[in-house]
Amino acid sequence: MTLNPFVKAGIGLSFALLWSCPTLADMTAQKNFGLEVKVTAQSEDDRDLGTRSGGDVNGLGLDLRPWVYGERGNWNAYAMGQAVTATDIIETDTLRASDDGSAIDTGDDSRQPDKSYLALREFWVGYNGFTPYPGEYLRFGRQRLRNDDGMWRDTNIEALNWTFDTTLLKADVGVAQRFSEYRTDLTELAAEDEDRTHVYGNVAAQWTPGHWVGLRAHHTHDSGSLNKPGETIDTLDKTRTGDLTWLGLEANSDAYNWRNDHTVNYWGSLTWLTGDRDKLSSETRNGEQVVTGKQSGDVNAWATDLGIRLRLDPNWQVGAAYARGSGGGGSDGSNNFEQTGLESNRSNFTGTRSRVHRFGEAFRGELGNLQAATLFASWQLREDYDASFIYHKFWRVDDQQNIGSSGINAVVEDNGVNRPLISGEKDLGQEMDVVVTKYFKQGLLPASLSQSIDEPSALVRLRAGVFKPGDAYGKEADSYMHRAFVDVIWRF
Repeated sequence: MTLNPFVKAGIGLSFALLWSCPTLADMTAQKNFGLEVKVTAQSEDDRDLGTRSGGDVNGLGLDLRPWVYGERGNWNAYAMGQAVTATDIIETDTLRASDDGSAIDTGDDSRQPDKSYLALREFWVGYNGFTPYPGEYLRFGRQRLRNDDGMWRDTNIEALNWTFDTTLLKADVGVAQRFSEYRTDLTELAAEDEDRTHVYGNVAAQWTPGHWVGLRAHHTHDSGSLNKPGETIDTLDKTRTGDLTWLGLEANSDAYNWRNDHTVNYWGSLTWLTGDRDKLSSETRNGEQVVTGKQSGDVNAWATDLGIRLRLDPNWQVGAAYARGSGGGGSDGSNNFEQTGLESNRSNFTGTRSRVHRFGEAFRGELGNLQAATLFASWQLREDYDASFIYHKFWRVDDQQNIGSSGINAVVEDNGVNRPLISGEKDLGQEMDVVVTKYFKQGLLPASLSQSIDEPSALVRLRAGVFKPGDAYGKEADSYMHRAFVDVIWRF
């Protein structure tokens, strides 16, 4: 098994960081090492909506994640590895959706996931001594970046990140770029991550107890060259470049904190996207993806996410939400909103400890040329059980433009032309989700790892979604598709 240079460098850096901190004996005495064991059963049928072969997943996966943490004075370091083996290509990581199968098969296996692989999830060194506040720290290395709604950042990526987190003020600023997947099976970066630099910053203040208002900013510089018309493209070729800037306003009632006991919780955000981008257009010829042209132009797009949640009693909450990412702008799609590329869209918006996908466990939409209406109810019994029941309805904003990425990979025949969606149809479909969790053994993890590991030491969780396609997917599509997971997790 051959490791690429970035994986080798990551392994070396991880050991160097850990052994430059306290001795291994000291870390052992402090119990700052452990193992997370995750067993995932997945059932999926079928992400292609019956428009092609494949698209089904049924299997069982074992995911082992050893971790070690050490500190000396104001310095600290952390590393987490990963070993996965499964009976199919099982999705054991909620931060990383499985490949939708849309890439053209070129015979290059550098981006083909294996049933079994080794990986480095995180390895970083940190410093906490710039201010006397316990919630302030600087970290360098591959780390988890996450904001509360998961719609800007929620991923493991190489970054230099400074965070300031206190009772009245929260802020972070940093720069990030993905250099490797640090996996033995994925030896090349995804084309969209190649040569893409992220610079970001957030600040939020608690203007009255339990109510926050904030500003967010994110900029990406996406360099590289694009293929010319008539040339073929494969999975490793970039299909877009450009410079994009997101500016956002947000306000919430600490709604993503599942421990708050407000009778009424709310969240709202408004985001403006500006910049320029070049995107290749292509078509399939003789089984190959061939460039037909390039769309270039300025971007002027926006998005919003609004929600309200009412607490009926100590156990039950109900709520509604609406999100819209603009679309349109002619042939170049200049009004099509897109997210930063670091998002997971998972958050605690239903009011429970379990993070739920904002746009469906099955559909998994991206907020681009998309609007979504959501109704939900959630139940929580002490810190032992929680459950969420969610209904989503999805539409396109502009019926002539495609949507952003999603968990659906249907391609229909429209008058002899292969199209992901039918022109003139806005209805994308609807979905019902259920997420139920039983927790065990509270409080067995070091408090210093709360940013990286934020669950109890054991749990059993069901995540399931049933999606009913709308008219935009055409009459050839199946009536339903489902995606369901059962996760069993122990943390030692």
